[in-house]
Amino acid sequence: MSLQDHATKATAVATALDFEDVSALGKRAREASPAKRSLDLALAVPLLFVLAPFLAAIAFWVWLDSPGPIFFRQRRLGLNGKPFAILKFRTMNVLEDGERVAQASKEDARVTRAGSFLRQTSLDELPQLLNVIKGEMSLVGPRPHAVAHDRYYGAIIRDYRERQSVKPGITGWAQVNGFRGETPTIDTMRARVECDVWYARHASLRLDLKILLRTIGVVLRRRNAY
Repeated sequence: MSLQDHATKATAVATALDFEDVSALGKRAREASPAKRSLDLALAVPLLFVLAPFLAAIAFWVWLDSPGPIFFRQRRLGLNGKPFAILKFRTMNVLEDGERVAQASKEDARVTRAGSFLRQTSLDELPQLLNVIKGEMSLVGPRPHAVAHDRYYGAIIRDYRERQSVKPGITGWAQVNGFRGETPTIDTMRARVECDVWYARHASLRLDLKILLRTIGVVLRRRNAY
């Protein structure tokens, strides 16, 4: 059953959960290693400068294509459940950030013309290099979900919040193992979460490099990207 089908029932459960209170999670949480942070900065900072003209061109395209802001900001939960504003190029004609956030689906009418290409190629995610530089995200880690989704899935999937024992990432173990894009069923999200938890328990610099290399192939194939 989809998130939309469960939304009404989930609200009652979600309100009983306080995702700002992560005292229990904090006992297991670990800060990113100096080597991981060094890798993030060594790649993110040069990439941002090299891609600056390209990012400016994308920003201009988004501005021309449809009315609305160039960037999309949405509340996400990072390391130890700390909230931050994730940054993306806007790809939809809505700016959802409330108690109910509908996942993007195939042939979604909310997606703009420019947004369709940006989502398929993951170019909409490039502004998150700023989140990485600020230390809110890492290049590699569990993809952060909308807070509404955290509340919903956290109520029904075991070990869900263990994903937040490491920094969220632009790409992750789940994404390179076929769990990119929409999660239309509970079982699909559970499988993604299992990948995220596995990563949180086995994170290493070597694994991060492996994921980054595999991400290139995933993006080029454009599977489940819409």
